Amino acid sequence: MNATADFTSVRNHSERAVFDTVLRLAERYPGIADRPELLADVACVALNRLPPRYIRHETDFAFYLSERERGESDRHLAEAVDYAFGFVQARTAMRARA
Repeated sequence: MNATADFTSVRNHSERAVFDTVLRLAERYPGIADRPELLADVACVALNRLPPRYIRHETDFAFYLSERERGESDRHLAEAVDYAFGFVQARTAMRARA
């Protein structure tokens, strides 16, 4: 059997949520906000702290989670992004002193 499949619609739900949150909170971190490479680092650190949730459509995620799970997911997202900004900020300060 030679089946072909199109997996281009498969993605990690957390990516868009993390990217949006990083951009929304960036102005709180002046040393990072104006440096796109550091914002990308923040996103990577945050994503690595979250479990992957693969979906094909946004409605898939909303449909399969309970209200409690959605609330927990939002809380974990906020904690991961907050940690990531602190981590990147600390690393950037350490490099500046070296």
